[in-house]
Amino acid sequence: MKKLLVIPAIVATFASATTYTQAERIMDMQKMAQAMQDIQTGFFYNNIDIVKDGVKTLQNTIKKVRPIKSEVENTDIYEKWLNNSLKMTNKIKKKITQKAKDIKERFEDGDPKQALQAYSKITQQCLKCHVNIRKW
Repeated sequence: MKKLLVIPAIVATFASATTYTQAERIMDMQKMAQAMQDIQTGFFYNNIDIVKDGVKTLQNTIKKVRPIKSEVENTDIYEKWLNNSLKMTNKIKKKITQKAKDIKERFEDGDPKQALQAYSKITQQCLKCHVNIRKW
C-alpha cells in the first residue's frame, strides 16, 4: 500500500521538475536575442569564431523552448485549438536550427551574403512566432 502512495509522489516530483515556466522562457528568449547579436557582431568584424559561438548558443537554446505549464494544462478544447502552438513552435524551431547551421556553413565558405540571408530568415521566424503565437 505504501508503494502505491510513493509512486504518484515520485511521478508528481518528476513532472514538476520538467515543467517549463514563463521565467525560463524569458531567459531563453534573452539568450537567443544575445546569440543573434553575437552573430551580427561576427558579421561586422568578419570573425567566424564569434559567428560560431552565436550559432552554437542559438541552436542549444532553441532546443529548450516549448509551451509553458499553463499552455500545456489548458483543458478548454476551443482554446487549445486556437492556441495550437506546439506544432507551429516545432516547425519554427526546426527552421531556426537549419538556418543557423546555414549561417555557419556559408560564412565559413566565404559567402557572407548568403549567411546574411539566412540570418534574415531566422529573424523572420522569430517575428512569426511572436506575432502568431505570442499575439504581439
